[in-house]
Amino acid sequence: MRISCSLGSLLSIEEVVSCTRSISNTDAEMIWIPETWGMENYAMLSTVAQKTINQKIGSSIINIYSRSPSTIAMGAATIDTLSKGRLVLGLGTSSLPIVETFHGYKFEKPLQRMKEYVEIIRLVLSRKQVNYNGKIFNLKNFSLLIKPYRNNIPVYLAAINQKMVELTWDIADGVIFYLRPKSELKETIEKMQKKKSIDVTCQLITCISNDSEKAIQRAKKTLSFYIAVGKVYREFLANTGFENETKNIFEEYNNSGLRSIDELVSDSMLKALCISGTPEEGKKQLQEFRDTGIELPIIQFNPVGNTQESFDLLKQTFFE
Repeated sequence: MRISCSLGSLLSIEEVVSCTRSISNTDAEMIWIPETWGMENYAMLSTVAQKTINQKIGSSIINIYSRSPSTIAMGAATIDTLSKGRLVLGLGTSSLPIVETFHGYKFEKPLQRMKEYVEIIRLVLSRKQVNYNGKIFNLKNFSLLIKPYRNNIPVYLAAINQKMVELTWDIADGVIFYLRPKSELKETIEKMQKKKSIDVTCQLITCISNDSEKAIQRAKKTLSFYIAVGKVYREFLANTGFENETKNIFEEYNNSGLRSIDELVSDSMLKALCISGTPEEGKKQLQEFRDTGIELPIIQFNPVGNTQESFDLLKQTFFE
């Protein structure tokens, strides 16, 4: 069965390299590299490409505000050439705090912006001269100087709200879901795949330990962090069965910061959204997510204790 791994932002550059080497000898289909406000994505994808032979490499995600569409296309062509055709280009809107506070751009018109980004990136990669007149972007006489390894690089979109989900099924090769309850995932996937079949991936917060309670607590810390700082996730989860938990977590975060908000994550919420526990518990939970219709689960590695020992256990659990 298909499976992939995300080497998250909590890891150091050295740890990402070490984990990449380790998992390159397995049947993992893909290694995903995130970008938040630490490691730069294309540099890390280039590094991962040099440490692997068979795995695809994916960006999860590059946001569509901090780089121009032409720059993203240039980077994609470069990485795809270095990896000999193994890139999957994952794009997303990121969030208002990151876009406006960290990068200084206006977080506006995300749907139209995404539509134009994908159109421009595909035009650039085709090596045709690009003359593009959109509602946001106007390009004149742009053509890529290098010959891409492939003229068509798969584009996957991170989608949360329904309008972005619908746009993804209209224009993308795949979707990257995150923090969606199993029941909602199953309903959405069944509905959208009837419209058109695309590759359905979902990144899953994953914490594995021989001590189940330690893994559960680690997963609750990660989940509560995303709920506290991510308005889009907070609002989505409030509308999909977890209004009380999201409200309580956000109020406690405003009162005392991140210190104890993980205590407000209910067991039902954790089970609906994450994989956590012993190796046997983790395998069972992964199958439950597969049963929703996810075609390519993305195991998001969250270390429990020592990073290398934790990754070795994760690898043994899901990739061997």
